[in-house]
Amino acid sequence: MSRVGKKPVTVPAGVTATVDGQTVKMKGPKGQLQFVVHDDVEVKLENGQVKVAPRVETNRAIALYGTARAQVANLVAGVTKGFERKLEITGVGYRAAMQGKNLQLALGYSHDVVYAIPEGITITVPKPTEITVSGTDIQRVGQVAAEIRAYRPPEPYKGKGVKYVDEFIFRKEGKKK
Repeated sequence: MSRVGKKPVTVPAGVTATVDGQTVKMKGPKGQLQFVVHDDVEVKLENGQVKVAPRVETNRAIALYGTARAQVANLVAGVTKGFERKLEITGVGYRAAMQGKNLQLALGYSHDVVYAIPEGITITVPKPTEITVSGTDIQRVGQVAAEIRAYRPPEPYKGKGVKYVDEFIFRKEGKKK
């Protein structure tokens, strides 16, 4: 049994939660999110808490109900605080800038990379070498940050590229004569 799945998710004040069949909806100060739980998992809203349990004792249901509880907890965190990923650009001439509703990246290619910001995501550039991706949905925030990083992933010799702020790049030694 999942230790994470056994804990109920407390719905804080200011957040309205509704469970309609297998759909869990959260509405809070930052916005509205919903998640459809797998059929093997049972979801209940009792006394301001969302409880998740497996419907049947199969390996699949037991594996999925801890994940479903974590997803519901992310919904609560998203509509109250939101999520944020910070990226750092390293390299001579590498920089980022906002261009209207697009993110313009100069990453050493012959052309600038223009990234169209999806709806529900906010991107800010406090410095030319820093990018902050924020939003209410943790999956979309992580996906956008990964797409931006994929344009020029950090390389191990000089450390140039786009990396997460908390990421460690294992550096390699170059060729020896």
